[in-house]
Amino acid sequence: MTNAFPPNQQFRLASRPVGLPSRDNWQFHEEAVGEPPEDGIVVKVLYLSLDPAMRGWMNEGKSYIRPVAIGEVMRAGGLGVVVASRSPRFAVGDYVAGGTGVQRYWSGAADDKAAAFVKIDPRIAAPTAWLNTLGMPGMTAWFGLHEIGQPKPGETVVVSGAAGAVGMTVGQLAKQMGCRAVGIAGGEDKCRFVVEQLGFDACIDYKAGPVHAALKEHCPQGVDVYFDNVGGDILDAVLTRINMKARIVICGAISQYNATAQVKGPSNYLSLLVNRARMEGMVVFDYAARYAEAVQQMARMLQEGRLKSVEYVAEGFEKFPEALLMLFEGRNLGKLVLKVADA
Repeated sequence: MTNAFPPNQQFRLASRPVGLPSRDNWQFHEEAVGEPPEDGIVVKVLYLSLDPAMRGWMNEGKSYIRPVAIGEVMRAGGLGVVVASRSPRFAVGDYVAGGTGVQRYWSGAADDKAAAFVKIDPRIAAPTAWLNTLGMPGMTAWFGLHEIGQPKPGETVVVSGAAGAVGMTVGQLAKQMGCRAVGIAGGEDKCRFVVEQLGFDACIDYKAGPVHAALKEHCPQGVDVYFDNVGGDILDAVLTRINMKARIVICGAISQYNATAQVKGPSNYLSLLVNRARMEGMVVFDYAARYAEAVQQMARMLQEGRLKSVEYVAEGFEKFPEALLMLFEGRNLGKLVLKVADA
């Protein structure tokens, strides 16, 4: 079995970054592909999901998930094909999605809880969509909006990071729910993409001028739901425009992930008191038992053309350190995916 495949290449965490990660924070490692244990599988990784949360996993300290250990294969979601199996659950040729890590092959028990592999059907949607709208970003958007945001028809939903994986789906879902969807993104190209390709009602370019003034223009009735992916100054600006009983979903804070100083909290938080509003954090793993219901509904939307799944595919496994930085440099439209291999 170990001679049936090329050597497995991996990126392991060599040191904890200060600020933006660099190549020095990674160890490139090669080892033989392990033979699957009894009831185990070997997965050839085809695509890796690159997500802002990965930066937080590199830090030491208490969080919603343990940090990646020094010397450990970097944690990442991925999609691949089963190339060896001793499990009745998976056959050779099955496409699967799960926690592959940043490596070319994954080998282990089929019921490994960290990997949590599930079969996916590439006939329903493109493989990359299973790392986007039908994957973790889509689940985040679906449950964050429905369970915490709880928008009602006619309300105004604002989402930051609107051209990214989670934000693009949040806005589209809000439109499906009869809401006004206003995005916040950086640059003319991204804002044009959000409005013309994704169907948002408006998009605020935070690089073009004060966000507070643009919110007044594009949200004349105020903000009922804010889905926050960036934190920092933009969160502060939105807090000044929220309506009575507004709901704020704290999903991420990409503006703070590479900060070397203390994380900046909201200075306008008293608006929550004045407006009897609610701000609640969400972690998608809390809804794992219900992923199937969201996948079923969003797959139908994709097939009916009511929802778009847009992926930016970078190529070359060896370019992982540079590809990851694209998230923090704002160079991708839609979900950032790294292509590792052909099927």
